[in-house]
Amino acid sequence: MPWSPRAVLLRDLVLGILGTLAFLIDLGADLWAASQYVLSGRYLWAALVLALLGLASVALQLFSWIWLRSDVSSPLAPKPPGRYLALLHLLQLGYLYRCVQGLQQGLLVWRQEVPSEFDLAYADFLSLDISMLRLFETFLETTPQLTLVLAIILQSGSAEYYQWVSICTSFVGISWALLDYHRALRTCLPSKPLLGVGASVTYFLWNLLLLWPRVLVVALFSALFPRYVALHFLGLWLVFLFWVWLQGTDFMPGPHSEWLYRATVATILYFSWFNVAEGHTRGRATIHLVFLLNDSLLLVAAWVTQSAWLPSGRLLQSLLPAASVCFLLGLALRLVYYRWLHPSRRWEPDQVDGTWGLRSLEERQLPQNRRMAQLAKNFFPKARDEAVLPWKGEVNGVL
Repeated sequence: MPWSPRAVLLRDLVLGILGTLAFLIDLGADLWAASQYVLSGRYLWAALVLALLGLASVALQLFSWIWLRSDVSSPLAPKPPGRYLALLHLLQLGYLYRCVQGLQQGLLVWRQEVPSEFDLAYADFLSLDISMLRLFETFLETTPQLTLVLAIILQSGSAEYYQWVSICTSFVGISWALLDYHRALRTCLPSKPLLGVGASVTYFLWNLLLLWPRVLVVALFSALFPRYVALHFLGLWLVFLFWVWLQGTDFMPGPHSEWLYRATVATILYFSWFNVAEGHTRGRATIHLVFLLNDSLLLVAAWVTQSAWLPSGRLLQSLLPAASVCFLLGLALRLVYYRWLHPSRRWEPDQVDGTWGLRSLEERQLPQNRRMAQLAKNFFPKARDEAVLPWKGEVNGVL
């Protein structure tokens, strides 16, 4: 049976709390692992963990700050002074500030007997940005951290208890980010019933099942050839960055900040598929899958011939078949999703998206997250023909 409106608001509030807690637990597990490496004299491993944390955090603060500076906000949703916000982002607390702000808005909406249209739209506006930042954090920090931990375990031949904790928290963080991102795309759809629980679960499974073999292959290559994995990443990252640039992305408010987005997307493409532009989605996804598969096979060929060097050589004999099964199952679920579960009907106007010219000025003043709306149009290509394009002079936020 469908959920009542208040139950939906409570569910979203609880999911927001759990998502924030998952981020904090994953951060704590990584810091714990780094401290244990220092105490055991493994300073290089600790430095790598802290470097990944630092780089991902700086990127997240830049995204958050640029969006806050460029968005048009309403007087009904006051923000702290600019210096206070700048200090928060300088202290690497910008993302947590957004999480707290989103939870406060969600609690405000849930407490209202009849929530206002503005409060509901503003709650969606905040949650969409949080979902996007969480996805960036997943592929800039959580996924590389998981790869690093697996490489350390494979190279040393044993796993400490804090490493298992780090692996578990990383999987929880990745899983949560994928589900939350899919839910965010669903929020941008006018015809929300088109996406159900089955579609979300299938989307999550095929992403995770295709991501796991890629992470394992890179981890095995890193364990055998730690000096060359950086060159491998840099080479593929430049290829993906050039490819993203050719697609003419227009996600960020300025041309300079757009390169930050392209660099982040290139990092995501190193591990998984991410659609950034309209048109020929199936062709680009196929090209990316074949390219990543061939690269993974080359990495497999490299460490299969040298796997005897690793203390965990016997473990590799079971990991390779398991990774192959995961890849095939993920590919099958991906085909099932795009064949039967991916929405294919056109968008229809409703209270959130629709024909702007037919709506009153008051309705057009509701917060609209154009960034995520554009990504949703790219993700659901068959639904973009009747999607709303921004008016001239309109920016992300309110008109």
